[in-house]
Amino acid sequence: MDLTAGESAYVAVTAVPEFGSRVSYADGVEVSVQDADGNNCSPVESQEARFGASESPHPITATAVRRVGPDEKTCEGAGTYYVLVERASAPESSQGAWDLELRVASEPALRSAGAVPTEPPRSWNSATPAPPTGERKRREGGTSFHGARALGRGVWGDSIEPGETLFYRVPVDWGQQLSVGAELGSSGESGALGDSGASGESGGAGEGGGAGGVDRGAGRGSGYVSSALVMSLMNPVRVEADDADTAYDGKQKTAELDPLPPVAYENRYAPADEVAAMRFAGWYYLAVHLSADVAKKFGDDPLDLTLRVDVGGTARPGPEYAGSPVPAEEFGVTERDREAARRGETATGSGADRGDDRRAMVVLAVGGIGGGVALLAILGGWAWIARRRGA
Repeated sequence: MDLTAGESAYVAVTAVPEFGSRVSYADGVEVSVQDADGNNCSPVESQEARFGASESPHPITATAVRRVGPDEKTCEGAGTYYVLVERASAPESSQGAWDLELRVASEPALRSAGAVPTEPPRSWNSATPAPPTGERKRREGGTSFHGARALGRGVWGDSIEPGETLFYRVPVDWGQQLSVGAELGSSGESGALGDSGASGESGGAGEGGGAGGVDRGAGRGSGYVSSALVMSLMNPVRVEADDADTAYDGKQKTAELDPLPPVAYENRYAPADEVAAMRFAGWYYLAVHLSADVAKKFGDDPLDLTLRVDVGGTARPGPEYAGSPVPAEEFGVTERDREAARRGETATGSGADRGDDRRAMVVLAVGGIGGGVALLAILGGWAWIARRRGA
């Protein structure tokens, strides 16, 4: 990365194994940012992503950062920095290459160093809000970050197949607080929830307060799948803020994210990762995965998925940066973003693009990584060079 001395850079690496491949609990990727001498810029912020208890192949994302500031003593100068991506796979796992996607975003320094607190908020409302009720509206999830379907506050529905991962995005402004719950329907009852075809935010009275108000008793199939449904929340630079999962036995199940603080710049100083991740306004991403093992117990038919999304609090002005983020408007919510959420648009859909910013979107498809290491230099214009070691 060609970086100035005054910008922080966030590098997100998404690894996508082949559908149907075998992965184990500890398989995954780790990403770090290094200077020209091979020193880690922020060793404690090297991040790894693992498939975890689901042991089901799906996109996983790890993020590393080069930070600037008065307390940062490494990687201070301008110059070219490198992204190191390492893959870990157990011997019994499939050894085929994983597709990789990189995204780089830069955050300028503040215009005035003393403009915001340098300590995290001491208190915030950590009570779980009552989930939205009302008519469930269909919003088809995307298959990647770029195809993530926009959501606002409301009750949203789709169907999800075993082994599938659906992506959604929610605009959350400075001062606002996001909460999300997911509900997985009973086996054998996909499509029984009576979605509305409308794409606007939900409202109105529901039937019995449930997702469509229908009785979702156990369907066909039997058995038990641990970590069957996995839901992950990522911030605008794709750092994971929280995740939740639930087992599945053929009956309806729910998973909820833990309460998260209102978005604030000073959250970054919090010791808890889930609080520190809520440091930016912008698009927050939801990735919902249904384990492939569900098909072994309950068949290949899709299951109903309901998302209850709440965005509370009043938006307030954000910090004043000394320059512009890349991509532009990365750390904020515009009226165009709110309209995209109302209409259910994707990042590549009409009206949801960043206009000319798409040419600056630092999104790279860099091919695959086998068992080994990929070292990438992201230069001016965000071109990339890769060499593999031990692949």
